[in-house]
This record gives sequence, structure tokens and C-alpha cells, in this order.
Amino acid sequence: MKIDNRKLVTVFGGSGFLGRYVVQALTDRGHRVRVACRRPDLAYHLQIAGRMGQVHAVQANLRYPWSVERAVDGVDHVVNLVGILAESGRQRFNAIQAEGAATVARAAAAQGAGLVQMSAIGADENSASRYARTKALGERAALESVPDAVVLRPSVVFGAEDQFFNRFAGMARFSPALPLIGGGHTLFQPVFVNDVAQAVGEAVDGKVAGGRAYELGGPEVLSFRRLMEEMLIVIDRKRALVPIPFSIADRMAGLMGRLPGAPLTRDQVEQLRHDNVVSQEAISEGRSFEGLGIVPRSLEAILPTYLVRFRPQGQFTRGAPTSDKTVDEEIAPRA
Repeated sequence: MKIDNRKLVTVFGGSGFLGRYVVQALTDRGHRVRVACRRPDLAYHLQIAGRMGQVHAVQANLRYPWSVERAVDGVDHVVNLVGILAESGRQRFNAIQAEGAATVARAAAAQGAGLVQMSAIGADENSASRYARTKALGERAALESVPDAVVLRPSVVFGAEDQFFNRFAGMARFSPALPLIGGGHTLFQPVFVNDVAQAVGEAVDGKVAGGRAYELGGPEVLSFRRLMEEMLIVIDRKRALVPIPFSIADRMAGLMGRLPGAPLTRDQVEQLRHDNVVSQEAISEGRSFEGLGIVPRSLEAILPTYLVRFRPQGQFTRGAPTSDKTVDEEIAPRA
């Protein structure tokens, strides 16, 4: 007799950047997905992630426990991806990443459902960063309510809709220089969004040991300066990279933080004081991609697939042609 391992999974934050890839990974595995978000009407793009009826969007807000409980009614597994990079209005770090995570975890526990809690490398209850501190509180809340929950801590996540490389590539189109906070020495281990989504899929499938936090990083550890240099190579632009000391950056962030959609906040400056890479402890204990049996993809393989639109000539390249056939040769008229 064949056992049906397909599950009904609620994904909080499923309409966001990482969420759309998680939904796709889950539908590819045959699961039915209930996408819980504040604006279901803005999640129609997820319908094509699966077969008809496989993906369904429902309204939920982590600040209202009754909506969370309704969203997880009858499910087998819960995935919480909700997080914010900066505070705005009623969207506060503590309300979303600590109290909100606790609300989701309690609702999952009441259903007897499994839980995947998305966190971040650097999560620490003693951190001076409110972002990192509330991420850690969210982890603790998840494990207290669901002891076998799987916690995932990615480094900076990149992909077609990311807010990292797209943001700086967009700046490079108009600005003659890009800032390097703290001199650009902070180390990162960028991770491809699809690889993180596959880790979520493995956890939902029950192939990941619970009660642990897994740190997810790509194959390269690069400084912030090097990341900007790599990005500029891909978009075929030359820009000055200007080091800005942390003390000056903190004052700049204090002024910018008062603006709507602030480009830089003091909390972000604080985060940049610390490297964002997978720890040796996580690697040795099998709490990394290697332990999950996933081979992460490199920046070199992915960045050109979506940053090409920031090149001066778009998909076309400048300079002498190489031995390989270029796009220009493909469209050139034949003699």
C-alpha cells in the first residue's frame, strides 16, 4: 500500500521574496499550501506555483492571534517566514519577530503541527541590534511551544527579487559612488533564495532533525567591499567605493531613520559591525547545508541571471568579443 506523504502546509509570509520560492518548493513536492498574509489579494501571483487548487491565500496578521489560529486550522505543518528589515508604523521588531513568532508557534502546537521558524545568522538575545535580538526571541518562542521545530538561519539571501544586490545595483545606475559602512570589511556568506527554500522543503518533508538551529550560507565568504565589486562587474559599471566609518554612518542613520522608507537605520549599522557567516560550530555539528545534503549555488552562477537589467546596454556587453558566441553575434546580420 502506497502511503500519501503530501501535507497541508500554512506558510506565513508566503507572498514575500523568500515566500514565493518556499511555496514553489512545497508544491513541487506535492504539498498543498495555504499562504497566510495580510493582503491575500496581492498574492495572486502564487496561484501559478502549483496545480489548480494546490495554493490558497488566506488573510492573517501576526498581531491578531485569532487570525493566526484560523490560518493553521487543520494543517500538518506551519512555516513562519515573517520578518522585517526595518521598523515602520505598527510593524515593530518585537511585535513581528518575537511576539508574532510566539503566536504562530502556539497556534502550531495547538494543532499538533510541525514548525519551521525562519531566523537569521547573528540572532542573539544579548545583541545590541533589535533585529538580531528579536530574531533570537522568536527562535526561543518557537522551540518552547514546538520542541522539535526546525530553525533556519540564513546569511543575506539573494535572488531575482532581493533587496540587497538589486538595491545597490539600482544605486549604481545613478550614483558615482557607493558607500562602504565600516570600510566594507564585514564578512557575508550570501545564500541563493532557492537553496533556502529547498531547506524548508526538506524540513517539511521530515528529513531534517528538529530542535536545532541550522545556519545557511553559500559557498563563498566575501567582504561587503568584495560583494560590491562583484556586483559592479556583473552590471558592467565602474563606481567609486567610499569607506564610511561606523561613527559617521551611525549619525547619518540617525538622520535618515526619520524619513519614510529610510535607506539606512542605526539598527542596520549595528548589524554591520558583526560578520554574517556560518559558524564553525554549526559546520562541525552538521547544522549547515552540508548536513542537510544541499549543495548551495554560487554568486557567479546566479547574479548575471537577474542583474543584467542594470547594465548600460542591458543584456548586451561591451568590449572585444570572446571565443564564445556572444549575444551580439547571435543578432548580427550575416554577410
